[in-house]
Order: sequence, then C-alpha cells, then structure tokens
Amino acid sequence: MKSYLAAAIQMTSVPDLEKNLAQAEELIDLAVRQGAELVGLPENFPYMGEEKDKLAQAGAIAHKTEAFLKTMAQRYQITILGGGFPIPVEGTGKVYNTALLVDRNAQELLRYQKVHLFDVNVPDGNTYRESSTVMAGTELPSVYADEVLGNIGLSVCYDVRFPELYRHLSSKGADVIFVPAAFTAFTGKDHWQVLLQARAIENSCYIIAPAQTGLNYDRRQTHGHAMIIDPWGVILADAGEKPGVAIAEIKPSRLEQVRRQMPSLQHRIF
Repeated sequence: MKSYLAAAIQMTSVPDLEKNLAQAEELIDLAVRQGAELVGLPENFPYMGEEKDKLAQAGAIAHKTEAFLKTMAQRYQITILGGGFPIPVEGTGKVYNTALLVDRNAQELLRYQKVHLFDVNVPDGNTYRESSTVMAGTELPSVYADEVLGNIGLSVCYDVRFPELYRHLSSKGADVIFVPAAFTAFTGKDHWQVLLQARAIENSCYIIAPAQTGLNYDRRQTHGHAMIIDPWGVILADAGEKPGVAIAEIKPSRLEQVRRQMPSLQHRIF
C-alpha cells in the first residue's frame, strides 16, 4: 500500500439516466485532474426518481451503468466505485441495490448487494419503503486486497447504522471502507457525520463517503456533505451542500500510527 489521493463525489441525481451519467463524468474528470486514483460515486448516482419509474427502467440503468463504470475506470486509469444502482433480480419484479468496484483495467473487483433496506417513516413527513422494489442482499460485503490502494471494503447508505457490518469488514482487514449514500436531509443533519466518524474510529480505518445532495425529485431532498475521514475520526474533506468532490490523501503511515497509538483492534474479545 502507498499514499494516494481518493475522491468522494457528490451529486444531485435526477430521474434522467443520461443527465446523471454526464454529471458523473464531469465530476470524475475533476477528481482525476486533482490527482485522485480511487474514486467513489454515491448511491443512486445513475438514477434518482420514483421507485416505480426506476423499476421500469432498471434493466437499461443496470446495463448502461456497468458499461459506464468500466469505461471511466479504463479511460482515466482509476479504481472506481459505483455506489449503488439497480440490477434486476430475475423472476421477482425487484432489483438489488448494487455497489460495484472496478479497477483501471475495467475488471470487476467487488460486487455488493445492499443488505439493510431503508423502510422508515421519517419525522419530516416522508415515508420510504426501499423493500417495496429492492431485494435485500443475503451476503455480507467482502474486502478486496489491493497492493497499491490497501484493503477496500464496501457498504451502502443505511448500512452505516449497523456497526456489526463494519466490524465484519474490519475483521477481514479493511483499511478503507466506502459508504456511498443518499442520506435524507432530515436525518443527515443530525446523524450522517457522527455515524461516519464512529465507523472510522471504532475500526481504525479510512471512511470514504460519496453522497447525494439537494433536491433530487419531488420532495426527496438529500443531505450532501460527502466526506473522507481518517482512522482517528478527523474529517479530511467535506464537499458541503453542492455537487462537487471531496479529495484527501490516504496514508498507510497514518493507519499504522493510529493503530499503534490506540490498539483497540488487537483487544477485541468478540
């Protein structure tokens, strides 16, 4: 593992696949021009709209998004995470909310199907039933051991409220964990930052959290603040509330320092 720059991209995705992919490419280009070698896109980056509309287009979204990620990875010579997009589950009428990690040779490294689905009545009056169109994944995420970028783990949005998933990734040796999200504005203002910092601190790892921001459609407003957080819980970069990029350096020396100063991972009983 070496020191390198990582980028957490922040988007305002809308119910238009082509517009979203164009926006994503602009922000990937911006990140790469600033030196990023590992780039993460947020949950729902290729499409954010009504669930029934997303379901109707899921096949096309899945096909074009996978091709897009491989093209971007190869064109810009980066490792890239597509932080969450629908892939149809045959015979169910539903999709998996899928995160896909692709390397610079356009090779798939990791695929994770979100296991925790957001079925919540938010106090702002909005109701979310992700399970109405999404099939929950049945396997915990894996960790990819990259000689250059370190051990990379995946999660998606609502997963961040379930520390056991991150402890699993930590037990597999994760150095860097992605948390791509489309966090609601109402919950995000109180919980987003503190949850990300907790996951970084308790697992002594870097957190890269790409995010959706602003008004995506109808009443669906997302929190923003894509972040990169170091193993001590220090916020290294915060994209604020507008589309953009949070960029920070991932340092193996910092991982070693924090794990030496606070060796909690060595003291685990369970």
